[in-house]
Amino acid sequence: MSPFPIQEMTLPVALSGTDVIGQAKTGTGKTLGFGLPLLERVTVPADVEAGRARPDQLTDAPQALVVVPTRELCTQVTNDLLTAGKVRNVRVLAIYGGRAYEPQVEALKKGVDIIVGTPGRLLDLAGQKKLDLSHVRALVLDEADEMLDLGFLPDVERIMSYLPPKRQTMLFSATMPGAVIGLARRYMTQPTHIRAVSEDGEGATVANTTQHVFRAHNMDKPELVSRILQAEGRGLAMIFCRTKRTAADIAEQLEKRGFASGAVHGDLGQGAREQALRAFRNGKVDVLVCTDVAARGIDVEGVTHVINYQTPEDEKTFLHRVGRTGRAGKKGIAVTLVDWDDIPRWQLINKALELDFHDPVETYSTSPHLFEKMNIPAGTKGTLPRSERTRAGLKAENLEDLGETGGRGGRGGRGAAPAAAAPVAEERPARTRTPRQRRRTRGGSESGAEAVAVAAPVTPVADAPEVPVADEPRRPRRRRTRASVPAAASAPAVEVAVAAPVAAAAPVAVVEAPVAVAAVVAEEAPVKPKRTRTRKAVAAVAEAAVVEAPVAVEVAEEAPVKPKRTRTRKAVAPAADAVVAEAPAVAAEEAPAKPKRTRTRKVAAAPVADAAAPAEAAEEAPVKPKRTRTRKVAAAPEA
Repeated sequence: MSPFPIQEMTLPVALSGTDVIGQAKTGTGKTLGFGLPLLERVTVPADVEAGRARPDQLTDAPQALVVVPTRELCTQVTNDLLTAGKVRNVRVLAIYGGRAYEPQVEALKKGVDIIVGTPGRLLDLAGQKKLDLSHVRALVLDEADEMLDLGFLPDVERIMSYLPPKRQTMLFSATMPGAVIGLARRYMTQPTHIRAVSEDGEGATVANTTQHVFRAHNMDKPELVSRILQAEGRGLAMIFCRTKRTAADIAEQLEKRGFASGAVHGDLGQGAREQALRAFRNGKVDVLVCTDVAARGIDVEGVTHVINYQTPEDEKTFLHRVGRTGRAGKKGIAVTLVDWDDIPRWQLINKALELDFHDPVETYSTSPHLFEKMNIPAGTKGTLPRSERTRAGLKAENLEDLGETGGRGGRGGRGAAPAAAAPVAEERPARTRTPRQRRRTRGGSESGAEAVAVAAPVTPVADAPEVPVADEPRRPRRRRTRASVPAAASAPAVEVAVAAPVAAAAPVAVVEAPVAVAAVVAEEAPVKPKRTRTRKAVAAVAEAAVVEAPVAVEVAEEAPVKPKRTRTRKAVAPAADAVVAEAPAVAAEEAPAKPKRTRTRKVAAAPVADAAAPAEAAEEAPVKPKRTRTRKVAAAPEA
């Protein structure tokens, strides 16, 4: 094997300890161009055993530092250096974000020779005094132009402030903008600028890569890509998108069409990104849909097709995307799909790279020239036949738990893992408390009961002893209910007046006596109860007074009086009984008394008249009733 031009020109200069600026096309072996000099500059126990170094030169602090812009490039450079330094047992550690701090801190305590890391995590650990950079002898800035585009230039300058002034600095990149040259002038000492030109000429892209540019409609692109992926001789393929949402959507669509696809973009967690790259390298996935985070330095053997699903932002991004194929002297195919809105951007890229695709050909998924140029079999559809679905897929690759920081998790969101690898959601525990139940009744449990005046002898109130009324067991009162009113407030306007002195507000006393009294149950019209939210209903039973006398009593008919409007929600069953007894008195018409609002639940007793004193009922002027919610009024029975 012969070295690449960048390796052949860089190795002698870098091994001598001189600062180097290396510029070469992507995919031409720049990693080993600076990796081999780093491996030679570090001192390891094997050098002490061979007599090339003294024991006091050994240290557990890192002796070389490589700064890269992306996590994927960090892991790849680390693996390359581990492979190249296996013979000398060089300790190489990758430090980047998205992983737990503890394993990296433990590895630093055990001792490291070379560190490969991203600027953010390097600054974090150095600021916490857990990373000692005072023994670094060589510094490498890989893909410096990308770090400049991502805004890492201030972080890189802060990292350089932790390094000793006397060191070797090497800067490598495929493109060399002016800002990178200015960085080199400030922090490098008499650097040697090496610009390697390969045998394929002065073109910006590798000659082994065949370029195809098609003007395609955005709605037809998924179908068009599905047919390109079924071209003859197609190996691994990478599809590049501008946005993270588009990358996730295309990967999902291709999976539904039968392709073994994976995704790498910024909305995925580090574990899911590394899972997709491992599956792609191991052949379990043959289509990798990604954003530009995977366009820098990713080297996977067997990539034959690169598809630019969306036009890149500039010519530098285009070069790095296309550089994922045709690497190390192998051939590749690059396809760029240009939408109508992206024609001006593509024409600028085409002019900057001196390509011959100023006006791309309008192409659809059924165009004959697409099948001919891409070597697609005739009759190919947009779905992969089941007989060709031989890849294991992304599910076959284990998802490593990296102890990701920042709370990233879930597919489609920050740190998302694929749906197949996501943990199953736990079922909700069963309820341990009985849910609160409400029982709504119409009129209460006792509303349907009729109040019947029992034929029992009654002693006059003046002579009757006080007999306490048995209290019923009370239920606890709800706090939300409003104060209930006595049943007399909602009772129909039928009263019995006796021509005798009345004992006002006297309680009803029922005693045994050998007097026969006739009881008459007053028939009332049924009143539709009101819907309430309370559980208890008030038993509205009004007992009429029973008097003893051999004289007929006339019950005066009163005009229907509307009771006062109340705010109570409870419906009262108007079950008042009019009892007609024999007495030498004529019922007088009384004005309905205004019921007083109260919070008690007991029903006030009706007034009892003395049967021994015959009198004529005094006629009083009727009082205009107040508005009430009662709809029907029962007529009082006539004697």
